Amino acid sequence: MPAGEVMQRARAQFPLLAECCYLNSNSTGAVPAGVEAVLAEYARTLFHWRDAVWEGWWRDVHAYADELAAFIGAPPGSVVTDCSLSSLLGRLGTSLDWRGERRRVLTTDLEFPTTPFIWKAFARWGAELVVVPVAGAARPEELLTAAIDERTRLVCVSHAAFATGTLLDVRALARRAHAHGALLAVDAYQSVGCVPVDVAELDVDFLLAGAHKWLCGSIESGFLYVRPQLAAELEPVATGWMASEDPLSFGPALGFARGARRFASGTPQVLPALISRVGLAILAGIGVPAIRAHSLRLTRRVLARADEAGLEVVTPREPARRGGVVALRFPGDAAVATELVRRNFVCSYRGALRVAPHFYNTDEEVDRFMDELGTLARAAAR
Repeated sequence: MPAGEVMQRARAQFPLLAECCYLNSNSTGAVPAGVEAVLAEYARTLFHWRDAVWEGWWRDVHAYADELAAFIGAPPGSVVTDCSLSSLLGRLGTSLDWRGERRRVLTTDLEFPTTPFIWKAFARWGAELVVVPVAGAARPEELLTAAIDERTRLVCVSHAAFATGTLLDVRALARRAHAHGALLAVDAYQSVGCVPVDVAELDVDFLLAGAHKWLCGSIESGFLYVRPQLAAELEPVATGWMASEDPLSFGPALGFARGARRFASGTPQVLPALISRVGLAILAGIGVPAIRAHSLRLTRRVLARADEAGLEVVTPREPARRGGVVALRFPGDAAVATELVRRNFVCSYRGALRVAPHFYNTDEEVDRFMDELGTLARAAAR
């Protein structure tokens, strides 16, 4: 079946699309109708509780982690899930040695607030945060690579910037970081699900993301990929019993689990995993290359309509330099974003008005949205 037809059929599985024009997947993805059955079964399980349910849930949580691994080109056992990217990034930080000369963390001024906030906190253990100013640069990775040296412990950057959609050349960063003995952690929250991500091809050491944006999953679900060859060397200080070798034996926790599960914490996030498997299966069935082609075509349409309306485009225009979002600025843009949502044209505002079509969106929706946006932008300029 052609990819376009598969996407059209998948669209019918998302109830939210019937009630509004939804171009907001970079903030929160639409959730498929199949989640309703998951919630009902979860409630039934709680209402008729038996401890034996944990055997099935344990399998489900790890099956979800391995499905995520397959989705990003990683082997089984190399992904662990938890409640958020922030919790996993902080836990990762506790596994690294911040003593000595190699204690710098390099990041950029394009990051989501959690990244600099977490690494600033690690200053008490010796980490030194270096924020490289790259906003507005045509090739931001060139500025980043120039800053990497023998003092760098970790380079921690977003694959796609949350505010502008700027897409970094992660492979170039990996080459430079590894040549200087540094590690590379990538926040892929704004790329996984709309941009092809293969951790082996990108040569990253760590990749973090979550389910509730382009993966159409649960809000309370983050995940961490750890390069398998690296995992055995790392022992996080912030930990919990699920990170041990055999937690369900309920015996003494004598050692860390193999692979990424050593970055687990306490009782696992069961319901988020069950919910998120539904959306992930839909995306995997379509295939990210087809999703990316559709996304580029629709964002190209947004760019053309923005130019017609005389709106400033903040997002890079080159396809290889942009993720799934187009960010626009113009007088009154914040108020226009609010009014669009009130009129059921759903988008988000983060210093610019962000338009984010996904595989379930259509040309007609983009045109209706841009028609309404153009009308409101003209009114705001008067």
